[in-house]
Amino acid sequence: MAGFFSRPIFLRCKKLIFKGFLFYIYGMKRFLLFFLFLIHSNLNAQIFDSNGKFNYLRIFVDTDDFEADYLDNLESSLEHIYQDSLRFMIINDLGYYYHTRNLHKSLEIINRGLEEVREAENNIWEGRMQVSQGAILLRLEDLDYAELVLLSAQEKMPEKESWLLLTNLGYVYERRGDLSKAFEYATQTLQLGEKYKDKKAMAMAYSDMSNLFWKQGRFDKGVEYGLKSLALFEQRGLLDLDFDFTLHVLGNNLVELKRYEEALLYFQRSAIIGEKYGFYNNLSDTYIALSALYNQIGDFENAEESGKEALKYAELLENDFMVVRSLLCLGKMKNEQKDFESAKLYLERSIRTATDDFGDIYYLGRIYQELSKAYEGTNNINKSLEAHKKFHELTQQVFNSEADQRIAQLQTEMEVNQKENTISLQMEKLKQQATIQVFTLILTGLMIFFLFFLYRVFIRRKKYSLLLEKQNKEKEFLLKEIHHRVKNNLETISSLLSLQTAQINNQELQNIMIESQNRVQSMGMIHQNLYQGENMTAIEMKQYFRNLAKYVIDSFDATERVTFDCAMDSLELDVDRAIPIGLIVNELITNSLKYAFPHNSQGKITITFSETDSHLLLKVCDNGVGFDKDKGIKGTGFGSQLVDLLTKQLDGNMTLITTKGTEVFFEFQIGKAA
Repeated sequence: MAGFFSRPIFLRCKKLIFKGFLFYIYGMKRFLLFFLFLIHSNLNAQIFDSNGKFNYLRIFVDTDDFEADYLDNLESSLEHIYQDSLRFMIINDLGYYYHTRNLHKSLEIINRGLEEVREAENNIWEGRMQVSQGAILLRLEDLDYAELVLLSAQEKMPEKESWLLLTNLGYVYERRGDLSKAFEYATQTLQLGEKYKDKKAMAMAYSDMSNLFWKQGRFDKGVEYGLKSLALFEQRGLLDLDFDFTLHVLGNNLVELKRYEEALLYFQRSAIIGEKYGFYNNLSDTYIALSALYNQIGDFENAEESGKEALKYAELLENDFMVVRSLLCLGKMKNEQKDFESAKLYLERSIRTATDDFGDIYYLGRIYQELSKAYEGTNNINKSLEAHKKFHELTQQVFNSEADQRIAQLQTEMEVNQKENTISLQMEKLKQQATIQVFTLILTGLMIFFLFFLYRVFIRRKKYSLLLEKQNKEKEFLLKEIHHRVKNNLETISSLLSLQTAQINNQELQNIMIESQNRVQSMGMIHQNLYQGENMTAIEMKQYFRNLAKYVIDSFDATERVTFDCAMDSLELDVDRAIPIGLIVNELITNSLKYAFPHNSQGKITITFSETDSHLLLKVCDNGVGFDKDKGIKGTGFGSQLVDLLTKQLDGNMTLITTKGTEVFFEFQIGKAA
């Protein structure tokens, strides 16, 4: 039998060992990959491992807690990410934010990402990446292709996410000089943001409007909308590319209003953010704006330094649009210095860089405007006139009455729509307040009714309680009166017995009558304590024993020679037990007085009484001559019979000890009184 099973078991063991080895190799591979990932990734802010699964804190969405190398870290981590949705998200973010540093690399990353999402047939991520692709293309001045890509993405994107697509379509038309169309897209972005309560979308819309108002020369409006945008960005609590851009847009408007100190603060803040995260395009924009500011206040040294910084970042970005604008700001600065030859060199280089395909008519017009001034300064009147005509022609394309009217109309419609929304919100709030007021009134009425009901119940209960209290007092009074009358009746019986005893000459009969009188008195004392005390159902036994002993000792005229000690704590006992125990104690004290102290000798009687969990313990003893069992019971023996009967009635046991005087010990079970 053993030989039959040995080979299959061996083969199974080999298979198990081999599988275990494979799992080990797989686990080690996963560990090594993760270890390499840890080395190359910024885990504090971007990607981290949770139970073997990578999680990604999106840059400028979930966190901004990283340094300028965040794109390098994100790129190095990408080779270890294989989960489709996470990988697509990282590629898209990487490509989009690389456009702030290197437009060509940014486009290369997005194109590679588009190949992956198309192979995976993921339309939504294809649309998202096309939006990033369009944003890069328009910054490369390929405006027509950018528009086609963005329009293609529009049918793939969920409406809630399409605000960035609309924003970039607005940029396309802004670059073309169609400011009214750009304003339309900004308005659509704002409406979308309001619809989905998206603060980023609303902030972007206000930022773009601020920039468009600046280009129109409506600087007060530009400041108003720029401040609206910043307020929304700050509510998000993230420093990102668009927040940075809005700071310098607001600064541009303030410069034109000659509020230079305020503008300088916004530009400096924008530069700090741009330096931290490597936003080369924004840095170039900001330094262009700083150059214009210093130029206006006559600080040409800082103006030139800022213009060269702008050119440096534009060239790092390889963005001809930013290079053109940087050269323009340097040319304008040289014109202000009256250095027309240098101005001409910068401006002619700007025109060459722009080429004939340059899409932004607004900036192209400003280049020709400054070039006209430079030619005029070098006395080249013909070229100056030619450049001025070109400037006028381009300006007419951007700032025509039809475009101005369209922007004004859109602005009016937007403001009316916002006011209508505000009125609707106020009306809704008023309706809510009215509903709350009605509800409050109803609730108050119900509360008043409920309180009134409770008050009525309280009054009725109070009356009932007073009635019960009165009845209890009446019953208590009647019960006390009964106990008082019983006590009086027992005293009457005791008195009758006393009168009868006085007429008897036989000493033995007199003793019997006195004992009977004491028994009646012991019961009378019980009822006296009940009607005089506060508790109508229980007797305090210590005081009762003292009173009983005093009475019995007095009846035998033994006060001077016999002392009594009640060595016990205060203890209450119900009537059913108190009466038979009182009779027992009466009999034992009486026996001690009759027999323990012959010839009127001195003596002492002691009682102890206590209660345990289930028993009552009573001990009555004297220091007399003791009880001689051999001589038998003295007298009639009635007292002994009575004690025995009462002990049985209480389901107790009696023990007699006669070594030193006489000691009688009783043990009664609690709860078994007759």
